[in-house]
Amino acid sequence: MRIGELSRRTGIPVRMLRYYEERGLLTPERAPSGYRRYAEADVDRATLVSSLIRSGLPTRLILPLLRDPYGPVAGGTPGDEGGEMVALFTAELARLDDRIACMSLSRDAVRRHLRLRRARARAER
Repeated sequence: MRIGELSRRTGIPVRMLRYYEERGLLTPERAPSGYRRYAEADVDRATLVSSLIRSGLPTRLILPLLRDPYGPVAGGTPGDEGGEMVALFTAELARLDDRIACMSLSRDAVRRHLRLRRARARAER
């Protein structure tokens, strides 16, 4: 599929898909005409990349995560839990946990507010 179709299917603007390619996060094939050709698997990959970026994960951490999501973290050596990439991922995990906790508190506050408004509206009837 071409970049426009990938954009339509994922909801990701063409400009962002090109940025993902510049950063090495997507690697489409090139047709003889020079047009990008994306595989079906790129739909899921682009969606995952977009989600990781929206959550605040820096692209420098997304690439090693995509390269080998289940194996050793790039930049570290096996058994080296003090590797630079491991430290970066550990810090990022803590940051994401903090954001999730903060967002959960915000969600709960909004939920309580809506419940109170609904209860007040029912009582006023």
